[in-house]
Amino acid sequence: MDWLYAFAILISSIMVLMGLGLPVAFAFFATNIMGLFLFFGGSRGVTQMISNFSEAVTTYSLAPLPMFLVMGSLFFRSGLGERVIQAIDLAIGNLRGRLSYVTLGAGSIFAALSGSSMANAGMMGSLMAPEMLKRGYKPHMAYGPILGAGSLAVIIPPSTLGVLLGSLAEIDVGALLIAGVIPGIVLVLMYSGLIWVQTSIDPEAAPQYETPKVSGWQKLGTIAANILPMGFLIFCVVGTIIMGIATPTESAGLGCMGVVALLIVYRKFNLRVVWQSLDDAMKVTGMTFLIITASTTFSQVFAFSGASNGFITAILSLDVGPYGILAMMILVVLILGMFMDQVSMMLITIPLFMPLAKQFGFDPVWFGLMLLLAYEVGFTTPPFGMLLFVVLGVAPRETTLRTMAMAAAPYVGLTIVLIALVAAVPQLALWLPSMMGR
Repeated sequence: MDWLYAFAILISSIMVLMGLGLPVAFAFFATNIMGLFLFFGGSRGVTQMISNFSEAVTTYSLAPLPMFLVMGSLFFRSGLGERVIQAIDLAIGNLRGRLSYVTLGAGSIFAALSGSSMANAGMMGSLMAPEMLKRGYKPHMAYGPILGAGSLAVIIPPSTLGVLLGSLAEIDVGALLIAGVIPGIVLVLMYSGLIWVQTSIDPEAAPQYETPKVSGWQKLGTIAANILPMGFLIFCVVGTIIMGIATPTESAGLGCMGVVALLIVYRKFNLRVVWQSLDDAMKVTGMTFLIITASTTFSQVFAFSGASNGFITAILSLDVGPYGILAMMILVVLILGMFMDQVSMMLITIPLFMPLAKQFGFDPVWFGLMLLLAYEVGFTTPPFGMLLFVVLGVAPRETTLRTMAMAAAPYVGLTIVLIALVAAVPQLALWLPSMMGR
């Protein structure tokens, strides 16, 4: 049982340091240094950690990350998103719960353009929540679609979390991103069905109101002017990967060029927006690279100490079968999601789960997508779900965390249902990648 002591020391050290408020990367670095002196030969181990730095961040699969971040930041900072919302609002017409559907539709499009759940939820919350509350929408009809649509950016490409997971777990990033397309569409349809059920059960939850009469030609014109160009941008990012025209890195470059072209067409291009977007991407990329270097060393220490092999052997000895082990891993992520952010969970679970997935012969893309869906749930589960606090920040002062969590609960439930569907029907995740020959 020597492995258990190493396991307990390494995992508990990280949990304690993060609980004390130390940034994720520094919590891992501190644990790594302690682990290197205990299990890896002291100063020689530290030298090995330093030599890992350049190797960890020069991985080709990480190249799309900063460009996807620039693309999403340009989109949100330029105001293009407001045009999309107005166009969808006009196209939907006088439908009960129309603003909830508008939020879901616009949030789905933004998820395919930004790759950032928090940016998505922040924008939708600031633009849509005040209008829905003013129209008399009940809190669950106002905040629920915002939280649901915000979390879609985790699996709908270009997912920055998907790029990070693919790089850390050594999964084909292009295949992992494309694997999220069909489950993402299924989740949007499930969310739409939820809104319909909620408005059918309680029509007063989303009061109907008169909207200006608009001809079909006007709707088509608005869609052509404001939504179809976004479709072109989505094609640049997702379509080119599916068709084998571009790698994820090349598609990220095309996406950045596409956003800049749209900014010029809509006369919203200015150097201040470009500089702010580059600054946003630099900050996130810098911290991400620090986290990756820390994670690389942690995986090595974890393996060298014997904790990794001991943990795998102990799990394999359980007589619950592959799907029982899969259910246990997903449950662990769901529980961790209540208390930790997605990157922290990823860094702790990947060194444990990926060797197990290989032992049981799980397809890495299929398994990776289910992990992404489980990480997504953590965005909206109390007490520390980050999207809950992002939307709470734009809500009226009297709004409580409980109100926000209750609004998110049915969307969380549907995401868990989707995880079960992907587990039962792997082709939901694997069909598109297989069409690409991956």
